[in-house]
Amino acid sequence: MIKIDQGFLISKLKYNENSVIADFYTEQNGRSSGIIFGGTSKKIKGYLQLGNFFHLNLNTKNNSKTSSIKAEIIRAHTPVYFNNQKKLHCITSALSLIKNLTPENEKNENIFRLILNLFFILDNNNWLKNYINWELKLLKYLGYDLNLKEIVCHEIINNKIIYYVKSSTQKKIVPNFLVDDEIENVDDADILKGVSLVSNYMEKSIFSPNNTKIPIQRLQFENLLNK
Repeated sequence: MIKIDQGFLISKLKYNENSVIADFYTEQNGRSSGIIFGGTSKKIKGYLQLGNFFHLNLNTKNNSKTSSIKAEIIRAHTPVYFNNQKKLHCITSALSLIKNLTPENEKNENIFRLILNLFFILDNNNWLKNYINWELKLLKYLGYDLNLKEIVCHEIINNKIIYYVKSSTQKKIVPNFLVDDEIENVDDADILKGVSLVSNYMEKSIFSPNNTKIPIQRLQFENLLNK
């Protein structure tokens, strides 16, 4: 059975000398995986970059398993950022979260549109701020809504509003831009706090309870921002 679809390449792994195992997030079938025969050839591997958008023929053995994929490039998103390490790491971080957190062969139009929106975010001056909110929206669509606006407390110090969440063991500052949508300009310190806050939430609430680890690509992105 052949399914015609379109989607973003979210991961790839060399399968043998000539082929790769690839994961795509597609419009009609959600996360779909299979073998791209000849995927290591010069003709194909040049555009088989994570984040690129493809027309797909999904050749399935049954309704739940993809055996092979034929991919034709529609738009090369990622090469635009080859000279920007932060944005490249951002793309691989985002796609690794989608690969690790989404079920296979389950359509989700919100996730598909979210990936599309990622590349609009990267062209924005406030892309780091918007990306952190992108991650929170991804988690919400997957049933892990942090819902900061409803759980934060606040106090006023030196005429500034300070937001925080408090547990029995600690009080954690929440960057204002994660609560107040009207804030546009965010300094590097608050960006790092926001990235760290989301990392801690994912680790404690999603990955650790499922005996898995946060993707290495996400950690590498956070480490790069800290340099």
